[in-house]
Amino acid sequence: MSRAAICGNLRRFRLAEGKRLAEFAFIVADDHPMVRDALALALRGAFPNAEVALAGTLDETSAAIAAGPDVDLVILDLDMPGMQGLTGVSMLRASYPSAPLVIVSATRNPAAMRQVVEMGAAGFIPKSSPMEEIITSVRAAMRGEIILPPGAGDGALSPSDADLATRAARMTPQQHRVFALMAEGKPNKIIAYDMQIGEATVKAHVTEILRKMGVHSRTQAIVLAQRLALEPAAPLAIPVADEA
Repeated sequence: MSRAAICGNLRRFRLAEGKRLAEFAFIVADDHPMVRDALALALRGAFPNAEVALAGTLDETSAAIAAGPDVDLVILDLDMPGMQGLTGVSMLRASYPSAPLVIVSATRNPAAMRQVVEMGAAGFIPKSSPMEEIITSVRAAMRGEIILPPGAGDGALSPSDADLATRAARMTPQQHRVFALMAEGKPNKIIAYDMQIGEATVKAHVTEILRKMGVHSRTQAIVLAQRLALEPAAPLAIPVADEA
């Protein structure tokens, strides 16, 4: 993990000494009401009188952060409407760089777990974890610790996957979205239509994506995108021709 990512996280997620439990504020963002309510109940039990706001979409999460910029922790699911996986994480980090994020998700891809930390999140907690473990991880994140499952930590993730996660974390929110659409096999014209931007702008994003990912062709970038996918994807049946 890059030293800059670790230092940035420690600055954002340290737990202030002497802060009373009643002063804590959380946002629980998950589109499944039962999961959202269970997390909120557990947080209120662990942090009596803490404020817990709820959100079920990326837009609702953004609005909740804007309404409470001093939030102590945002517990974020990657599969909510509007998130588009890591694109949503990138957008929130860009819009609210001081808002602490912890990802709670069902993905089992260690490279994707590692990438959220490289993007500035406090850590990644598997959604399958017992509630007691989730609360323990939340406390650790608020103390400034980096939370990752054993398979995604330093020394466990392969050097190539660790480097891939670091490179992908450098992309802007728009580049993350283009990258995700490229991985679906969409050509620049369709990506431009989906994003309501000019095709020349898409081409510029693709050029930057290739540079940041350290590859020379669209096909190579798509292969890397599939390695970072939240869920393993089958290889494209028909390779997408590289576009200028």
